Amino acid sequence: MLVPWLVLAAPNASPSAEGLVGTWGSERLLGPQVRGELTLTSRAGVWRARIAGFDVPARVEGGRLRVILPGGQGALRGPVPQEGQRITSHWVQPRVRMSGMKFATPVTLIPVQSGVWRGEVAPLEDRFSLYLVVRKQQDDTVEAFLRNPERNWGGKQTFRVELQGESVRLSAQGGGLQLEGSYDAKSARLSLRIPAMEETFEFTRRERNQAVGLHARTPEASPYVYQPPLAEDDGWETASLDEAGLELEPVRQLVQRILDQEPGPESAPAIQGLLIARHGKLVVEEYFQGFDKERPHDLRSAAKSYASLMVGIALDQGAPFTVDTPVLALFPEYKGKVANLDARKRRLTVANVLSMSSGLACDDDDPASPGNEDRLDDAVPDWYRYTLDLPMAAEPGKRGVYCSANMNLLGGVLRNATRAWLPEFFHQFVAKPLQMRDYHLDLMPDGEQYLGGGIFMRPRDALKLGQLYMAGGMWKGQRVVSQRWVERSTAPQSTLPEGRSYGYAWWRNTMRVGDHVYGEYEASGNGGQLVMVVPELDLVVMFTAANYNQASIWRKFREELLPRYILSAVKPEGT
Repeated sequence: MLVPWLVLAAPNASPSAEGLVGTWGSERLLGPQVRGELTLTSRAGVWRARIAGFDVPARVEGGRLRVILPGGQGALRGPVPQEGQRITSHWVQPRVRMSGMKFATPVTLIPVQSGVWRGEVAPLEDRFSLYLVVRKQQDDTVEAFLRNPERNWGGKQTFRVELQGESVRLSAQGGGLQLEGSYDAKSARLSLRIPAMEETFEFTRRERNQAVGLHARTPEASPYVYQPPLAEDDGWETASLDEAGLELEPVRQLVQRILDQEPGPESAPAIQGLLIARHGKLVVEEYFQGFDKERPHDLRSAAKSYASLMVGIALDQGAPFTVDTPVLALFPEYKGKVANLDARKRRLTVANVLSMSSGLACDDDDPASPGNEDRLDDAVPDWYRYTLDLPMAAEPGKRGVYCSANMNLLGGVLRNATRAWLPEFFHQFVAKPLQMRDYHLDLMPDGEQYLGGGIFMRPRDALKLGQLYMAGGMWKGQRVVSQRWVERSTAPQSTLPEGRSYGYAWWRNTMRVGDHVYGEYEASGNGGQLVMVVPELDLVVMFTAANYNQASIWRKFREELLPRYILSAVKPEGT
């Protein structure tokens, strides 16, 4: 991981600087405050909701029930429950500071007596952890590095730190970011103000076993001993590596390599999860840096592949469009209003959007591109309209360019074609059949699901996407999406920069192990969120990691770690 250097003293460091030597940590839960048991009541046609000290009215419109807390502190959205009926609604939490997005989380409401339903609201926790490791060098200077396991915040900055009395100032080399705070030697507390979050973080000294998010395992791991995953009520069958036809030693070496990595200032893999399934059974499940099987992980752009899945499901159900339908025809609300309209834009199809070859002036790798994802914010009230208004830069279907706003347009296609709120569509046709739970869907400012990426999900559930496609659209004997769509969406549809092959929101790759070349397709997200499928070996592998904006590091998970330690572990047939 790229991490900042912090120079805490000039040569011949003063005792005050040397007094900072050691590990410092600050973990903050920034919200949301509203969580816990929700009680919904209906008395003589009057609906009310109680949660976290709030007791507010609910309104019913068009067969839908809405609860809105004052001050934008949360909202419930879902169907009107019938007497004795168990339903799933969604809780919409306020924006999290970590990403600036709102999230929708499913809430199961269970009837407890006549006219009363209860459920547990468990919104996404807005966590932010910082670890500061201070070391004295041989030349008596004191140096340090900073780690943030959630978002790799500050990972590209280097700092010079000045100590003047109790005042601490960290100034980025070359200007820019500056952090200020104080150090109280008596209480051994260090505080730093984080301007981007408008928060002051209090740091305390940490022993090795108190810095859970800094190290691969806490307490320090002994030599790794493999244990098969435990079966739970989430649909996964489990097996041992041997039962799945995989050699133990290469996998053991991979996990040990992760465990042996000590935090330091140099760029390094920040792997937080490793899961392997073979022949439909989960055989490896390991977590690191404070993560575990119940902590949802940010999938980033790996979640784009769910957009493709949702389109396939809608088409299987007879939605009134095909991949060859012009996109503008699917947005009748914008008829006669779309800017920069020309013949090329009229030819833009759903397939072009799915394959990142829309031709729109939209390039996430170019900060100056008008369609760059970073331009989608609260200043743009309608993200679909903004994207459709972009000028054309190329003929649709001729050139692949990575663009998150492209993929998000599919949300508008699905919304208009199915007349469904996308979180409810996702729950009904993706999460429910795949036995997912405790996930969080990011929302646009208008409250619709953002399909450009960013779902928070348990890794065990995220791995199911790969297994679903590995099995031709089936999960536990139930068809979720057609095999035809699986084959079509993982086939080559466009070529992106560097000659990379792309399907319908699936990356396509090849890799060599010895003399054999394997085909692989994957859902891929910034930081190292990879769901990788190797059809020839009936193998699905997932990495989660925190190497955000460090593609040269996390691409090695596929290019190096997968073939060297996992594909090479596959036993020859008949052994």
